[in-house]
Amino acid sequence: MSKESYVLFELGGSIYGIPSQNVQHIEMFEHVTLVPNANPAIDGVVFSRGQVIPALNLRIRFGLPRQEKTVRTRIVFVIAHDRTVGLIVDSAREFQNLPVDSIHPIEETLTGINGRYLKAVTKVGERLVLILDLDAVLNVDDVQVPAEAQSIGSERSDPSQPGQTSATTVSTH
Repeated sequence: MSKESYVLFELGGSIYGIPSQNVQHIEMFEHVTLVPNANPAIDGVVFSRGQVIPALNLRIRFGLPRQEKTVRTRIVFVIAHDRTVGLIVDSAREFQNLPVDSIHPIEETLTGINGRYLKAVTKVGERLVLILDLDAVLNVDDVQVPAEAQSIGSERSDPSQPGQTSATTVSTH
């Protein structure tokens, strides 16, 4: 039976998976340097292992409200198309080898607003794990920020202000 390795992380009460071959490393959340006029989902940049890397807040990317960072908050550094991006998640610390035949493509009925970021689904014990489509997640051109997300972390630039444009992207296309 063939298996694939995944890094599992939590976001908004759901469990997500990324193929471990795309994960460079995981770090505790310490500090993000804000970038003026960045896309609303980009919290800024972080310095990790000698590189300046954009930090994409997956809560905002998925249309969830911002949350204060906790001791469990992590940055998962992923590589896609020779580019490294940090994904800010609620928690991450688990690797799983999943049988390939247990991973099922997302049904078309599930591809709603957030469904476009999902590639497949599987179960680990009693937990449902949503497998991310990294290419779709990293294409931030369509980010919509919920009103409640703008209150926490309001040090971010206000995307509703005229004249502000998105100058920073992590698009891999």
